[in-house]
Amino acid sequence: MTSPTIAFGDGWTIARRNVIKVFRIPDLIIFSIVQPIMFVLLFAYVFGGAIQVPGVSYREFLIGGIFVQIVAFNSGVTAIGLADDLQKGIIDRFRTLPMARSAVLIGRTTSDLVTAVIVLVVMSICGLLVGWRIHSSVGEAIGGYAVVLLFSFAMSWIAATIGLAVRSVEVAQSAGLIWLFPVTFVSNVFVPLSSMPSWLQPIAEWNPISTVALAIRTLFGNIPEGVPPDGTRFPSQHPVLMSVVWCVLILVIFIPLAVQRYQRAAAR
Repeated sequence: MTSPTIAFGDGWTIARRNVIKVFRIPDLIIFSIVQPIMFVLLFAYVFGGAIQVPGVSYREFLIGGIFVQIVAFNSGVTAIGLADDLQKGIIDRFRTLPMARSAVLIGRTTSDLVTAVIVLVVMSICGLLVGWRIHSSVGEAIGGYAVVLLFSFAMSWIAATIGLAVRSVEVAQSAGLIWLFPVTFVSNVFVPLSSMPSWLQPIAEWNPISTVALAIRTLFGNIPEGVPPDGTRFPSQHPVLMSVVWCVLILVIFIPLAVQRYQRAAAR
């Protein structure tokens, strides 16, 4: 049985390999950045005037949601990357090396977390340019970024499971993203929950993406004090706590599933 130290060491080696690949093929990160910038510009300047958010500027409301959307959609890169390695036989090559079996998954999810940091930096600058500001303390702001990165890490394990379950890059590209569209749009990423039909509000309120977006807005101070929560249920009353719970729950479920899928895929 491989020790955790060796597993993480091997995982970091794989992560470096994936990060180097990103910098050698900059198109990968450029297109990861272009999409959220387009969403920011479209919603801030085209739709923003028609969307009213009680007690807060729509542009400040929007950026917290865009952060969550970025990491959710970028998790598709994890699915595509693993499917590509599997299809090209790179996974089989890794199996012949004296390395921890878990290193491939640890390396992939870690490298995609590094990519998420880069994208978040760019998007923070974009947000500042359109009028977004952080109104909380430094500690709370760091907490906001920590929550979104934890969510990014959790989402990458869902994507890893999908990427290892399919048999081609093309299928991974579709399967890794198609389910994210309804999950992202049935949330408070772009509009407040109160604007949705009454029957849809409970679904959106318990949506992990809604919870994380609300937690980020709360930690960044983009929801002024005295403004009532956009929702009456537990996730809206305790968004930071519930965000951590959701992330831990996703990791507990999907890390074993991803490992199981990896073992099956490597044995094909």
